[in-house]
Amino acid sequence: MTNHEFYMDLALSNAKAMKGQTDPNPLVGSVIVNDNRIVGIGTHLKAGEPHAEIHALRMAGEKAKGGTIYVTLEPCSHHGRTGPCAVAIVEAGIKKVVIATLDPNPIVSENGVKILKDAGLEVIVGVRQEESRQMNEVFNKFIVQKKPFITLKAGTTLDGKIATHTSDSKWITSQESRLDVHHMRNEHMAILVGVNTVLKDNPELTARIPNGRNPLRVILDSTLRIPLDSKVITDKQADTWIFTSNQYDQEKESVLQSLGIKVFHTNGSKNVHLKEVLDTLGEHLISSVLVEGGGTVNGSFLENQLIDKVVLYFAPKLIGGRDAPTFLEGTGVDKMLEAIELTDTTIEKIGKDFKFIGYPIYK
Repeated sequence: MTNHEFYMDLALSNAKAMKGQTDPNPLVGSVIVNDNRIVGIGTHLKAGEPHAEIHALRMAGEKAKGGTIYVTLEPCSHHGRTGPCAVAIVEAGIKKVVIATLDPNPIVSENGVKILKDAGLEVIVGVRQEESRQMNEVFNKFIVQKKPFITLKAGTTLDGKIATHTSDSKWITSQESRLDVHHMRNEHMAILVGVNTVLKDNPELTARIPNGRNPLRVILDSTLRIPLDSKVITDKQADTWIFTSNQYDQEKESVLQSLGIKVFHTNGSKNVHLKEVLDTLGEHLISSVLVEGGGTVNGSFLENQLIDKVVLYFAPKLIGGRDAPTFLEGTGVDKMLEAIELTDTTIEKIGKDFKFIGYPIYK
């Protein structure tokens, strides 16, 4: 491991610790080194607050002069709610800038590097590049496409079942897996389910961890069948948005709105139009969505090629039965050649279960 990699790893580690706090901004960490000593460390804490480089520069003070700054994402070059970090780095007297990856936003990409180079600073780009890109997979999509990054999560048996044929589903996975899911909810801006999940389970859809944030709750309900005494309507623990088709119940809509629930109409004739849902969420700066629906909702997302990441918790159990629901339903593909492959796969053991992560490749 080189010195550049060592210090960049520290910056990456600090940035990752802020996951779930900076949305829709990226995770960014920074370290300043002078005479082989760390003199400043910073992370971006929240959208609208100073960037990681500014925190590190403030900590370093005069010790930044002549030093090297490591930053996990290209320093910004524009005036937003905070000033341009590239200019601040130049003014601090930094001599060398080591960057993990360029800003993916085509409007600003390489502009920060240009400011640094034009001022005579040495700039190195690409140290721990893949690690930085993976850390900001949500931001990298959202800043370019203006649509949220979609993660499909499901807890299943080894034969892919999410309940028995009698609809009993508590509990398939272990307590450790369920705690891990709550951490995932904390890291996402929104959680999405279909109305059938609300009807069957009456879930809270919250992140039950200390100091955790509850995501926005998004319900797909084509005709507004959701019961008014559902927890997502009454508990006030998080905002709830409902998306409908053009067959929605107008009288029910008025009641829901009086209870503080936002209702959005899509142009679906029978079902909610998923792409319109994601467009609307993107317009409201919702950069990440955790889909925890049943087989029908999950299958619809897959058939429309809207899933960016799959997270499955496999419990070492078998249910069997053709009538037991699976986590992916719908029509499915006709031939194995059409099967959607997952890449960059990983698997780890959590409690008694196995957590699988993969990224779909659409043809």
